[in-house]
Amino acid sequence: MMMDLASLIDDRPEDGVFRVHRAIFDDQAVFELEMARIFERGWVFLGLESQAPGPHDFFTTTIGRVPILVTRDGDGKLAGFVNSCPHKGSRLAQTQTGNARLFVCPYHSWTFDSAGRNKNVKWKKAGCYAAAFDADGHDLARLPAFASHGGFVFGSLSADVPPLAEHLGDAARLIDLIANQSEQGVELVPGGVTFTYDANWKLQLENCSDAYHFTSAHPSYIRILERRREAPDASVTRSVWEKDAAWSEETKGVAGGSYSFPHGHVLNWGRIAPSDALPLYESVDRLAAAHGDAVRDWMFNMRNLTIFPNLQIAENASSQLRVIRPISAGRTEMRTWCIAPKGESAAARRQRIRQYEDFFNPSGMATPDDTVSYENCQRGFASRVEPWLQGYARGIGASVAGGNAFSDPIGLSPERSVLADAQLCDETLYHGYYREWARRMAGAGAA
Repeated sequence: MMMDLASLIDDRPEDGVFRVHRAIFDDQAVFELEMARIFERGWVFLGLESQAPGPHDFFTTTIGRVPILVTRDGDGKLAGFVNSCPHKGSRLAQTQTGNARLFVCPYHSWTFDSAGRNKNVKWKKAGCYAAAFDADGHDLARLPAFASHGGFVFGSLSADVPPLAEHLGDAARLIDLIANQSEQGVELVPGGVTFTYDANWKLQLENCSDAYHFTSAHPSYIRILERRREAPDASVTRSVWEKDAAWSEETKGVAGGSYSFPHGHVLNWGRIAPSDALPLYESVDRLAAAHGDAVRDWMFNMRNLTIFPNLQIAENASSQLRVIRPISAGRTEMRTWCIAPKGESAAARRQRIRQYEDFFNPSGMATPDDTVSYENCQRGFASRVEPWLQGYARGIGASVAGGNAFSDPIGLSPERSVLADAQLCDETLYHGYYREWARRMAGAGAA
């Protein structure tokens, strides 16, 4: 039986205590409530507008357990629908992306256009339907809430949500750091990857913000970087983690930090000077002219952004977009892409892809290490000898209300912030996840 939800988060800021109970990760009843109250009642990231660039283009995704169809009609208007035929419930679109003027149900051939309108009920005249049937609507169920920011598309199964701008808050400025790298916006590089791991979805939520694990979980990658520095080879993929490429005298002292925003959005960031190790370097002058030096410099900083509950964008070794799809308490599906500004040169795109493959891809040197760690944790969660996890304490003494000298120049106003050297590895930004988790799980309205 599921435990009392209030007993799963031990949040006592006045005592300097924040702990999470192991049951939050492996109790299936907790998981079912997460689907109902977090994923299926609030804003969820769906995809990029650029995934459906032209008339009748579409892509499919999910909100919690519900299949979703995002499609652009013949007039170019984007909309979101439940990917389910109103007749018997069958999924309509069967592929992740495509182009279709008409969607034909594979079960009974009911037909819908790219605007979601029912265009045909098979053999309707011979169906002997009652008058009440004609009185009902037969169009696809439109998402009650659907909006985008900077080309990033969000939807909700509930109409009882605030405007998207309110939900994102200042985190929208961090999306802008990605969307504004090109005047044409951003796109997913062809070649997305879908994989699963046998552990809870919140482990991925945490890991994107976790600087503490890097030297422990990825020693092979660190050794490879060391060998590359010892014997430079022009044919080898450059990395932003190379000290000569990433760091200079001006970045000493404060190495980075974290920002926590309302509604569970967080940013883990590190100072990285503009460097030709990054594909974006070809645009360094243009970005400064268009957005100012402060915004340009933030575009080059290492940034791991999470938009609660399912979107993560990692801008460090390369640029990666991750979408988290919980399947069960102990199983998670990940869809990942290399993300890039539209219109970058062939050389920059080639460098970006090589860096992505080097570090992020499931065949790269980071993702396999991380997923093994998730599964190791999931096995350990079975213990209740000491049910409280202690992985949320680093940085409590450094966390302050509001922003700081690094957030102010770009107009960020986080709820809390931490400045740190490279070894502090703040864990207080997880508090933002779980405070929003606890608020929503207790039945509070979506935010």
